[in-house]
Amino acid sequence: MKIAVCVSHVPDTASKINIGSDGKSIDHTGVTFIVNPYDEIAIEEALKTKEKIGGETVVISLGNESAKETLKKALAMGIDNAVLLKDSSYRDSLSVAKALAQEIKTQDAKIVFFGKQSVDYDNSIVGQLTAELLGYNSISIAVSLEINGENIKSEREIEGGKEVVETTLPVVITTQKGLNEPRYASLKGIMNAKKKIIEEKVPLSLQNYTEIVSMKKPVSKQPGRIIGTDAGAVPELVRLLREEAKVI
Repeated sequence: MKIAVCVSHVPDTASKINIGSDGKSIDHTGVTFIVNPYDEIAIEEALKTKEKIGGETVVISLGNESAKETLKKALAMGIDNAVLLKDSSYRDSLSVAKALAQEIKTQDAKIVFFGKQSVDYDNSIVGQLTAELLGYNSISIAVSLEINGENIKSEREIEGGKEVVETTLPVVITTQKGLNEPRYASLKGIMNAKKKIIEEKVPLSLQNYTEIVSMKKPVSKQPGRIIGTDAGAVPELVRLLREEAKVI
């Protein structure tokens, strides 16, 4: 059985982000890019699934040449093969999903893992869109997973609690923190990864349905004020909350 995992190459959240000169993208100067943290969980789950049921794993990413660094890390962790859908253009979530779905069909993967979201655009929908395009069942925000033959049982996070769902293959699963603890790449894994070839392909033609009109940084927070240190400050505090902050 083929097990696929789709990953994003994203800016490190510790990096200082500046808006590019076009006002619609970020300035990459000085920005460190990493494997999307939620996708590391997806990689680990793909590896665990192979260890349990056998099969072959493939990691897929849509991006430019720099995305190979993320693919190399997945290979070093133990993924068997890698495919780069090479394209440096901006794509919205649906365009990304269409390109990934085409490659997943080519790979004939029956289990597909995604991180629940990427930490750059935070749309949290690419996995579900891909499942719909493939006609696969879908489980999102999984925090536990059991695979028994064709049957899948998962616990997923919902607001205020968790729910247990059951489905069958083929399936797309988006992963959440708590599902597993991603392994570190071993020295052997790193050396083996150097021998593996990253296959480059031309993705499905770009067709965006949304566009980025502009980007801007959040407004800086105003400095705090100390109104008083005893109960006598309460009336003034209430007035400011009502008239200035307008929160009551």
